[in-house]
Amino acid sequence: MTTLSQLASHFDLAYEGDGEIELNQVATLSGAQTGDISFLSNRAYLGDLKETAASAVIVSSDFVDDYTGNKLISDQPYVTFAKVAEFFAPKHTQQSGIHPKAHIDATAELADDVSVGAFTVIGADVVIAEGAHIGDRVTIGPGCTIGKDSVIKSGVVIEHDCQLGQRVTLHPGVVIGADGFGLARDHDRWLKIPQTGRVIIGHDCSVGANTTIDRGAIEDTVLADDVHLDNQIQIGHNVRIGAHTVIAGCAAVAGSAHIGANCLIGGGAGVVGHISVCDGVTIQAMALVTKSINKPGVYGSVAPLQENSQWRKTAVRIKQLDDLARRLKKIERTTDD
Repeated sequence: MTTLSQLASHFDLAYEGDGEIELNQVATLSGAQTGDISFLSNRAYLGDLKETAASAVIVSSDFVDDYTGNKLISDQPYVTFAKVAEFFAPKHTQQSGIHPKAHIDATAELADDVSVGAFTVIGADVVIAEGAHIGDRVTIGPGCTIGKDSVIKSGVVIEHDCQLGQRVTLHPGVVIGADGFGLARDHDRWLKIPQTGRVIIGHDCSVGANTTIDRGAIEDTVLADDVHLDNQIQIGHNVRIGAHTVIAGCAAVAGSAHIGANCLIGGGAGVVGHISVCDGVTIQAMALVTKSINKPGVYGSVAPLQENSQWRKTAVRIKQLDDLARRLKKIERTTDD
């Protein structure tokens, strides 16, 4: 148990109310019970705030007067909630040492405190820094480097010569450095183009389950520091993603596209190849980016959801747009004459 005053001291925040109230986990406003701490960062949940059974709530100064219970006061309630959630999260003990059923090439260099799980294969000339944890059934190809305190979870494949920075997390099923989709048309058949680049991932990045990041065709595929990819994302060869960019699940970025820093890309969005997206761009879910974006802002390209009967009418009108445009131009020419 941790008291509200102890939590406030730990995170250097002010509090109001009973500092000795005991807290043991985080919860939503609507689902909280005695002993829970919740948060409010959106005015839309003020109704839940008034009804919550939480023992304390993280609020900003804007909402202090809206809640009479125990509160932790933060300029960034959601960020504080994330830190408090980490504070209370169960600490799972990772295995230590090298499992006897792991295979490690004699030329690989592992720091003394690196842990390696069962049936993992580590290739020649691999370098793994201190504090790294390699899970079960992981394959790390020759010449790879894994940075300090990185976590490689079960079933991950890292192909040859790829580089991971410090504190990188790869979730189960991730594939780093598979060949990019490089093909050349030779009359009536396709020729595979050798993919000789690498994948380079910066510090403090995370890659979600079953996401794939292809190696470069000639130059490298690069993720800068603090890039976070959700599950089931495809990153093509020679893609570059700037620092602090976040991409949600099932998105796809085609080869040689460049994504700037501090971008947010929604789930299911697509970015075609050989274009660039500048810093500070938000791309809404399911949008398709077909040309370069040179101005920061929010971009979207998907028709909103409608009832099926209304969508059928909308679809008919969409099919009529080309004909309507021709008729309008004809009318404009007649008017000009």
